[in-house]
Amino acid sequence: MGTIFVIEDDCSLCRELAHVLMLDGYEPCVCSDFATAADEALAKRCDLIILDLRLPDMDGLDLCRSIRKSSDVPILVLTSSDDEFDEIMSMKLGADDYVTKPYRPAVLLAHVARLLQRAHKNDGTFIEHAGVALDVARANVMYGDRSTGLSRNETCILAALIRSRGDIVSRQELMSELWETDQFVDDNTLTVNVNRLRRSLVELGAPTDVVKTHRGRGYSL
Repeated sequence: MGTIFVIEDDCSLCRELAHVLMLDGYEPCVCSDFATAADEALAKRCDLIILDLRLPDMDGLDLCRSIRKSSDVPILVLTSSDDEFDEIMSMKLGADDYVTKPYRPAVLLAHVARLLQRAHKNDGTFIEHAGVALDVARANVMYGDRSTGLSRNETCILAALIRSRGDIVSRQELMSELWETDQFVDDNTLTVNVNRLRRSLVELGAPTDVVKTHRGRGYSL
């Protein structure tokens, strides 16, 4: 799961934010010393940083600039400031996104997921086809602005279907993929997992036939 480094001085909000991130499967880490926040963020080797601009004895914009000089880690600015200048300067200094407080958890998580997926595009762990985006490393699938976690088997199946780019993948090929998970796989197990995957995608708003069944041949996306 992705590690999110939170730089926020409001203790109550920080706890709430960490809880929201944890419920969505992320591993939150909270800044312990704002004076060394940049060094701490880099040392954590986190996947994304959530940064407040208004910090005690610290300018969030300077902190953003400092982090960006040494790393291309995604930075999401989360602040109570609705000043257009702050938003523009954040982007100029290297922030990747900007969300104002009070935030809605679902909206914030959608921004976080999008930034992480964008970051993963260059490392081969993020693949997509037909509007379905899969973060293989996190076993997380997105359709539109909604996302959900998948089981290990569902992830293997969806990855194979996405990589086929609409071509039919035989049941035997899919069972071979699942054998690599060291789990017992038979014909019925495959059917159950494909049906679970289809339900997961439909619940995100995908068409009911997003995973197409080709009787006697296999499946396609």
